[in-house]
Amino acid sequence: MKKLRVGVIYGGRSGEHEVSLASAAAVFKNLDPARYDAVPIKIEKDGRWTLPSQPPLLTSAAEVIAGRAPNAEPGPDAHLVAYPGADTLIQIDRASPAALVTATTLDVVFPVLHGPYGEDGTVQGLLELANVPYVGAGVLASAVGMDKAMMKLVFAARGLPICDYVAITTREWRRDDRAVMRTIVDRLGFPLFVKPANLGSSVGISKARHAVELRAAIDLAGRFDRKVVVEAAVPDAREIEVSVLGNDDPQASVAGEIVPSREFYDYQAKYIDDDSTPIIPADLTEAQSAEVRRLAVEAFKAVDGSGLARVDFLLSRRTNVLYVNELNTLPGFTTIGMYAKLWAATGVDFATLLDRLVALALERHADKQQLRTTM
Repeated sequence: MKKLRVGVIYGGRSGEHEVSLASAAAVFKNLDPARYDAVPIKIEKDGRWTLPSQPPLLTSAAEVIAGRAPNAEPGPDAHLVAYPGADTLIQIDRASPAALVTATTLDVVFPVLHGPYGEDGTVQGLLELANVPYVGAGVLASAVGMDKAMMKLVFAARGLPICDYVAITTREWRRDDRAVMRTIVDRLGFPLFVKPANLGSSVGISKARHAVELRAAIDLAGRFDRKVVVEAAVPDAREIEVSVLGNDDPQASVAGEIVPSREFYDYQAKYIDDDSTPIIPADLTEAQSAEVRRLAVEAFKAVDGSGLARVDFLLSRRTNVLYVNELNTLPGFTTIGMYAKLWAATGVDFATLLDRLVALALERHADKQQLRTTM
């Protein structure tokens, strides 16, 4: 059987650039070389697409973030040619030292990008225009999954249980911060969590226990996005996570729990401390386990997900009430990433998981080719 050439896109312009390098390294390490030719495609922080001489090395996210992990220098610039044919789905032009142009043909693309300009539907839109099979959610699901304010609207419309929240813009905040503060506190009280609407990996998230902290938290979140989401804190919350895999008939993994090394599961606890404790499977009743898996699939369907997602929940120890916190359409593939760990506990190892994701990408692409584009 002919090996598939898989273009793995990583890096990106977002604040999660370093996390993406660690995720991509794990993907390269575990793609079966007997089945795939993996092609590294790196998006630099300035937005340039390059072709590194080698993929990033497998290491911990903390080492990458701290700058201790060596990575290949940028190669020649990559130019995507959106002109698919019967045998060539996409071409990446490589400028040789002699200034000649050769082409590398890709059969499928695996975007391992976290955050804006990669996980939010922008790269997915480019690949749709080029009519290229790609792993993961489409444009709509990616965009909704990235924007926490829109995600909550969709979840509410679907009848999923969510925390009460207020969404604001930085323009509203600058125009009348006192009025915004009053609206938030009158509706939600304290304590609160404040988040940039369009970012992941807990970047820019703060907990606010009083007005001074709330003001600082909104200012911080507003440095990362023009839209900010403020949520009522779930009392004495447990962090429960479920991985989802599939297209039209998605399946949910066993549920896991994260016991963070800090007060909540922030960026430091996720990638720097390396002291947060995953508990797989989570200590839930049979009914609770069934419910979180059901809700994970419902959340996936609500955003029209495909390929993969990780759905995060908050479970109050005091009230035993379960809330859907958010859905991540491109969860981390780092060595400590919960997405792969949850599937491993369900009986799907990492290499098999990558096989399934590539197969799902090709399946969805084949279905789309049956659609009419002319009258």
